[in-house]
Amino acid sequence: MKGNVIVGQSGGPTAAINSSLAGVYCTARERGAKKVYGMLHGIQGLMEGKYVDLSDFIRSDLDVELLRRTPAAFLGSCRYKLPEIHENQEVYEKIFDILEELDIECFIYIGGNDSMDTIKKLYDYSMVTGRGHTNFLGVPKTIDNDLALTDHTPGYGSAAKYIGTSVKEIIRDGHSLRYEHGLVTIVEIMGRNAGWLTGAAALAKGEDCEGPDLIYLPELVFDVDKFVAKVRKLLEKKYSVVVAVSEGIKTADGKYVCELGSNVDFVDAFGHKQLTGTANYLASLIAGEIGCKTRAVELSTLQRAASHSASRVDILEASQVGGAAVKAGDEGDSGKMVVMLRLSDDPYQCTTEVKDVHKIANDERLVPREWVNKEGTYVTDEFITYVRPLIQGDVSPVMVDGIPRHLYRPID
Repeated sequence: MKGNVIVGQSGGPTAAINSSLAGVYCTARERGAKKVYGMLHGIQGLMEGKYVDLSDFIRSDLDVELLRRTPAAFLGSCRYKLPEIHENQEVYEKIFDILEELDIECFIYIGGNDSMDTIKKLYDYSMVTGRGHTNFLGVPKTIDNDLALTDHTPGYGSAAKYIGTSVKEIIRDGHSLRYEHGLVTIVEIMGRNAGWLTGAAALAKGEDCEGPDLIYLPELVFDVDKFVAKVRKLLEKKYSVVVAVSEGIKTADGKYVCELGSNVDFVDAFGHKQLTGTANYLASLIAGEIGCKTRAVELSTLQRAASHSASRVDILEASQVGGAAVKAGDEGDSGKMVVMLRLSDDPYQCTTEVKDVHKIANDERLVPREWVNKEGTYVTDEFITYVRPLIQGDVSPVMVDGIPRHLYRPID
């Protein structure tokens, strides 16, 4: 590698995103990169001239291991949508000026759907204008697991492991106390359009746990009346009911369930509504309709920040895809994203390839209909077979005074 590498992180962070950053850094140094720069807060920070030399923070093998075990985006993230090339070429000129000034041979962006849109646009601009010698590569990252063409995305396995563990603990808690009219706990799990995370609640089921009673994914229409009737019937047989719901479940008219209780006004740069309150609405509805005690549990950012519950498979694969992106860029690939290719479930084997980012950006991979039961109230064994290998193994935190130690970067 003759030039330098720059890497950024974008979108919602995960427990494994920094393992990908570590993979990029280590592989770039092994391949002879003179400098490995990190964008502060993604492409948005880069346009403001905010970047760091990663060697200022990663000084030893211990720092690399700490980074792999550090949740959230070490470099800082953003949700910035690049304009279309014909709308504002000045933005692209500014970015390419910086890349040329830093002698960037390989530009790597770690993120999800919207981040791959950034890679696509930067690559297209380089092709249209013939400007620069930078190769643009995407590294998959999203707990939502909804990127096209890849078997799964780093970050998902750790989130799924946390969700399965947490739902199991919630179920145990529900069995502790008996209430006169029963207890219904609604667990709200992230997932706007794809139910990969919510389906992971089924991992709680085993010889020592019956698992959640109902699971509702956003891929299927949610019928409020049928839901109430189903819960009522369950309470006739048991005193504690646990339901896992996606934040993005919708009624037949396309309205988010969380909007039934309040208005959802905030929209981000990519046009996504902020979803929250689904569990609260359903818990209040059940309490009013049935008269039982209810609880609403929103896992929220805990799903993506629980590095203490990270999957070893996930952390290793996150580092693997980061390194694969550097290798691909060094060998001349551009406008590509690294994807995971599953070779077998038992024993679990997976490798990497690169695919055209144009076939990935702004697309969503949903849970197959055949992986949800006929009623739409639970996932099938095929779903469990798919997800279980991704949650295997543990990553022991580096503990200091009884608390996990992370790699620290001063807040900018």
